Amino acid sequence: MTSNPAVRPEIIDFYTRSDEAARLQTTATGTLEFARTRELLRRHLPPAPARVLDVGGGPGTHARWLADDGYTVHVVDPVPKHVTQSVAIDGVTAELGDARRLTAADRTYDVVLLLGPLYHLHDKTDRISALAEAARVATPGGLIAAAAISRYSPLLDYIATTGITESAIQDGVRDTLAQGRYAGQRGFTVAYFQTSTELRAEVTEAGLTDPILYGIEGPGWVAVKAIEKYTSANLIGTDIYEAALAAARIAEPHLALTDTSAHFLAITGP
Repeated sequence: MTSNPAVRPEIIDFYTRSDEAARLQTTATGTLEFARTRELLRRHLPPAPARVLDVGGGPGTHARWLADDGYTVHVVDPVPKHVTQSVAIDGVTAELGDARRLTAADRTYDVVLLLGPLYHLHDKTDRISALAEAARVATPGGLIAAAAISRYSPLLDYIATTGITESAIQDGVRDTLAQGRYAGQRGFTVAYFQTSTELRAEVTEAGLTDPILYGIEGPGWVAVKAIEKYTSANLIGTDIYEAALAAARIAEPHLALTDTSAHFLAITGP
């Protein structure tokens, strides 16, 4: 494990200034990500009141519905603003912390969520540490769910917003496709984007077995993003949103389509 990990300050600054809770509630692409993540988790979660450790849980967006479903939820996040937001939710506790060095004791949580940390860890050793820590604190037979951002999502996103026509954007996209690293050029902070094959390999290397991988948004999110961008329409609940949701479900069994999602989810156990 990393001996003295530190979260990069630009990541803390980005989430301090941005409204992560609104991102998943006010746009169709954000709502699609949220709804599908919740849908996929609910397929695998043990019955409430199981103990859930939401590592990198942000402002408690997923912690809220988990607590409403009767789970005992504790959020760990490196952003003070997010900890303050999470503890304001009924039934949720929270602490400042790092995915690579959890304070929880061994085998204490029935569910461990890593829905944010992996894509802010550029180094493979740090991602493996975060996954290994999740395995350490999970109970035998417990559920571990880890999310990643697709290596191909910047290319698809910039197609939807026509940014790909700019030469500087093209250079950045080429670099991300080749290296996985994103320098935070537009609308996001520094990040590492993975292929589903890479995520599966790292989950396995961390000692977790037989991961199931899901594309979260499916291939339809690109159309939703483009329409939102150029019409300024709220597409939540519209026919195009429902079509994207249906496409995500249909695409699930087809591994070749996993990486067309903006995010994907690996679900496994220790």
